Amino acid sequence: MDFPTALRSHRLIAIVRGTDAEASLRTVLTLAECGVGIIEVSLSGTDALEVIGRARSRLGADAWLGAGTVVTEEDTGRAVDAGANLVVTPGLGAGVATALGLGVPVVAGVLTPTEVIVAQRAGATALKVFPASAVGGPAYLKALAGPFPGLPFVPVGGVDEAAAESYLALGATAVGVGSPLVGDAADGGDLGALRERARRFLEVCA
Repeated sequence: MDFPTALRSHRLIAIVRGTDAEASLRTVLTLAECGVGIIEVSLSGTDALEVIGRARSRLGADAWLGAGTVVTEEDTGRAVDAGANLVVTPGLGAGVATALGLGVPVVAGVLTPTEVIVAQRAGATALKVFPASAVGGPAYLKALAGPFPGLPFVPVGGVDEAAAESYLALGATAVGVGSPLVGDAADGGDLGALRERARRFLEVCA
């Protein structure tokens, strides 16, 4: 399925940012095994491009495997070359236009109404409201969505299970979740605990 359809269907982007490449790879594969359909590997993690490349070879061509913390044109090029078929940005940097020019969907970082308008004009596939928890959480999303009804907002930043449920109830298309879901798994932590957290988040996002 195309990315907008996948985003509406799964309603969850798992964000993996680890200090250990092997553990990060295991985390990505475990999340996929649990049924998480969209996984982002942050370029700020250790050997992230290697993790993306190895995960792509294991997950196959159709899996939605993104690169996160993409800022520059160079970030985009390296991520796509490594195997990312999705780009996630913290803001409206040059990486957005580069990815869209390559035909790669982009979840573009926005926070203000002006940034929402700019991202729309740029052709962003979805809008990452970041850092959502720092500006009022679900209440801020409700206020921001008022003048922009129906846009594909994806709150990211401090999204635990309760916040995820609230955001989705308010009309968010999906949520992006890092440490509340991944925990210490990408640093070598317990994969059993990761599976349990994934189960709970999948229930919230069902």
